[in-house]
Amino acid sequence: MFRIHEVKGKKKLYEVEWKLEEEEEEEDEEEEGTVLSSVRRAKLGFNEGQKIEENTELAIEVEVVQNLIMAETEDTLQASPMNETEKKMKKNNKKSDKKRSRDIATEERPEEEENENNTDSDGESSKKKKKKVEGESEVEEKKVKNNGGSGIMSTESFESLGLSEPTYKAIMDMGFHHMTQIQARAIPPLLIGKDVLGAARTGSGKTLAFLIPALELLYNVKFTPRNGAGVIVICPTRELAIQTHAVAKELLKYHSQTLGLVIGGSARKIEAERLAKGINLLVGTPGRLLDHLQNTKGFMYKNLKCLMIDEADRILEANFEEEMKQIIKILPKNRQTALFSATQTKKVEDLARLSFQTTPIYIDVDDGRTKVTNEGLLQGYVVVPCAKRFIVLYSFLKRHQSKKVMVFFSSCNSVKFHADILNLIQLNCSSIHGKQKQQTRTTTFFDFCKAEKGILLCTDVAARGLDIPAVDWIVQYDPPDEPKEYIHRVGRTARGEGGKGNALLFLIPEELQFLRYLKAAKVPVKEYAYDEKKVANVQSHLENLVVNNFYLNKMAKEAYRSYILAYNSHSMKDIFNVHRLDLQAVASSFSFSNPPNVSLNINSSKQRNKMRKVDGSRHGFNDNNPYGKKNADDKRQFVRH
Repeated sequence: MFRIHEVKGKKKLYEVEWKLEEEEEEEDEEEEGTVLSSVRRAKLGFNEGQKIEENTELAIEVEVVQNLIMAETEDTLQASPMNETEKKMKKNNKKSDKKRSRDIATEERPEEEENENNTDSDGESSKKKKKKVEGESEVEEKKVKNNGGSGIMSTESFESLGLSEPTYKAIMDMGFHHMTQIQARAIPPLLIGKDVLGAARTGSGKTLAFLIPALELLYNVKFTPRNGAGVIVICPTRELAIQTHAVAKELLKYHSQTLGLVIGGSARKIEAERLAKGINLLVGTPGRLLDHLQNTKGFMYKNLKCLMIDEADRILEANFEEEMKQIIKILPKNRQTALFSATQTKKVEDLARLSFQTTPIYIDVDDGRTKVTNEGLLQGYVVVPCAKRFIVLYSFLKRHQSKKVMVFFSSCNSVKFHADILNLIQLNCSSIHGKQKQQTRTTTFFDFCKAEKGILLCTDVAARGLDIPAVDWIVQYDPPDEPKEYIHRVGRTARGEGGKGNALLFLIPEELQFLRYLKAAKVPVKEYAYDEKKVANVQSHLENLVVNNFYLNKMAKEAYRSYILAYNSHSMKDIFNVHRLDLQAVASSFSFSNPPNVSLNINSSKQRNKMRKVDGSRHGFNDNNPYGKKNADDKRQFVRH
């Protein structure tokens, strides 16, 4: 299909977060999965039970697309990794004027390159080490033995905490023996009732860092259902709340305390009934939690002992600052508070000043790191003309069907269109976005977590906090809004101690200045190039698929429009300038021969984006209003621990 080269002779750059509102309007969305649903099959022109090959007109176009791509580029896709001779030549700086082959479609990394970058001190091969990562306890013991507690893991064991027998037994059942750095530093002060403001990179074990002290608190004060909520955990997204709830359920395995979940999209009446019966540990999202606090009469929260806020910066970015202010105002003041996030910003500190009742202990386990992404992550970018973006993406995904891949898009409509057309041309993929029904999103999320391979198309709904096992590739098809969002997207792979993964960023030539911001954010990326001559000429056939199918054509128009509006709302206007876009090329990337006739209200999009920003909210946190209200006089300072 296509071949990726590491560019030589060009400067290499080294050392260089799901907007989901709780009451978001949900479309009457049909079920989406790894195959086309019956509803979508009907819309795409199939009779009931009809296969693609039985729909003659459609089958011809699909077959042409597949055959052209495979025939013209199959030889380059089978390129082997850089051999020893090439590596020696590179090492000796010979033939520096030529491009060195580096096929990013390679199934395994070159062994020598693995050994140079990630040497195993006990002599294990990288392949064996990757398998051992699946057993978390083995990873932890290996890290303690080899590195003496450096990296994510620490030398401290859970046994040293003196936990209750039910909690300790549940932790052992989960396979954990030694704590991560954030756990070793945050759990002890939380166990003695201190307030904590914690910062640690994604995949470092923050969830257990606040759940374990929460369970110990409930156990020690002997909470029962009639006491109501003793601990409340707030998460920014539904998926993260579901995941946190699942971890808490495992930890509560030998406890008698009750557990509950309240999220947007779920049946509110059922949630209210459960709250009235008494829930001791409650996990929820801001909007639905505030709804219950204000309107559910049987919800008892006056005995609240601890408030845990996870991914606090994302909560603020998702325009939940007003809900958070109301929640904090309603909840009892005499409580313990913990606030955790992968990134610490001034906005997070402002929320902290409003949340904490005492001076918090500030814990940052990432101070002094030379880069902010995970150690086992190989990152690169490829510059692709806008018109050829989809063909290059298809070629890449076709080659990586045996891998576990996540592809990020800028809008829900773009995810829906690309999922439809990829499934139509026999490249099975699933999707997650904010316009799906909650049941669909939850099912798709857990199915992808369990799968050993597969392709998941998603918006930034899936960019923060989610722990999806063994993701091989993160592809950012549409650029992130800022470097921080890039960091959270790629944080879905190479998670945990010894984790390995790959990330690929698509850029058009006009967006290359984004690399300066990545460099400033300490994100190391390498440049790749693809051979344009080896990309199949299937544009006209893709256009025929879209123009001859009403439903696919409608989806393509909506995706095209959403892409441009999302581009216009980008915060980095100096790089992502909508007025510099070649609309003809953009149309080609959505399989149109000419730009479709759609409504593009650019000014409206700008205003909508302005109101999404925390600074743009009339009642948000900002430099003139740092504590969430005017004329607040709070001189507390954070202390470092």
